[in-house]
Amino acid sequence: MAEETMVLRSPRLILRPWRDSDLPAIARLNADPRVMEFLPNCLDRAASDAMVTRMQAAIETQGFGFWAVEAPGTADFIGFVGLNRPSFAAAFMPCVEIGWRLAHDFWGRGYATEAARAALRYGFGDLGLAEIVSFTAVINLRSQRVMQRLGMQHYRAEDFDHPALPEGHRLRRHVLYRMTRMRWSQMETRGA
Repeated sequence: MAEETMVLRSPRLILRPWRDSDLPAIARLNADPRVMEFLPNCLDRAASDAMVTRMQAAIETQGFGFWAVEAPGTADFIGFVGLNRPSFAAAFMPCVEIGWRLAHDFWGRGYATEAARAALRYGFGDLGLAEIVSFTAVINLRSQRVMQRLGMQHYRAEDFDHPALPEGHRLRRHVLYRMTRMRWSQMETRGA
């Protein structure tokens, strides 16, 4: 894995490049049915390692991606949060999305929202992005609550069927949330 060149910080968390020592923990996370409930399937170790390689390569080549997240004094690795350029075909593409995946032991502590705020701040501030989207399966209410806490807006008319999932799949229908740089700036000014 690469040296730590890109690090984001929030009050309780560090978003950083991936380390080889993260691989066993992310493999456990990706194999946990509770964590993967709203994703098509759990990943084996090889698929998990390959995913980390892709995520680190994105950070190195474009200056952002899904960063490993640690909670100093609590855990060296709790999951990942960050920005990504999805590659499937949809009406709202091309775009930059924000996403997260945390180990079950760290749910319910506000970590996903806190880390996502740091990623949004980087995306709108340092990268100068005009908009960041987020999407998930309609039935994934936990992730939708994070999107809402971030101040993202749901555009029901833009909900879509994920093209990577077959017709009739329980996760195929997705919601789309958006955040513009202007809205983010207004929220930051108000201290929201």
